[in-house]
Amino acid sequence: MLSIFQTTLELGALYAFVSIALFISYRLLDIADLTTDGSFVLGMAISVSCAFIGHPILGILLGMLAGGAAGYITAILQTRMGVPSIISGIITSTGLYTVNLFVMGWSSQISLLKQTTVFTILKKINIGGSWYASIFVIVLLVVCMILLRLFLSTRLGLSLRATGDNRAMVTASSVNVKNMITLGLVIANMLVGLSGA
Repeated sequence: MLSIFQTTLELGALYAFVSIALFISYRLLDIADLTTDGSFVLGMAISVSCAFIGHPILGILLGMLAGGAAGYITAILQTRMGVPSIISGIITSTGLYTVNLFVMGWSSQISLLKQTTVFTILKKINIGGSWYASIFVIVLLVVCMILLRLFLSTRLGLSLRATGDNRAMVTASSVNVKNMITLGLVIANMLVGLSGA
């Protein structure tokens, strides 16, 4: 029973990154971002590929950055090319299907059973006993939430929050709405990529 609780806690904390990302794109920016489907798998594909060649920590960072790049592509489609938000998310997610296969060496699965991952490193260090995975994910989640809270309290963060509320007022305040949308989508998809990684 305890094992089920640990797994539930760990997966819930991992998917909390996705819910924070959707909060940023949907509540703060008022944009329905469907890129999260592709960004999640892209973060996972890059993380697995890096762990397979022996670089699990680098894989997490690259998965997060790749998710941000997917968000940037979606933002470019929306802000510079005038594609509606839902369509641009669908286009990016569809394109990421091929990118994910390419990242994984045109294979749909990579086994990590005998490979070093972040969780096997934590298990060897023996931090937290059998709770090592849950502790790591929860600490990472809390750190990201604190950093996001601090960011949203800055002038740039307030401009980002205002963009979703009233774009006309933000434009009148000499804030570039296109840049704010781009920044918000990049941050949101970085969190999704981190969740997948």
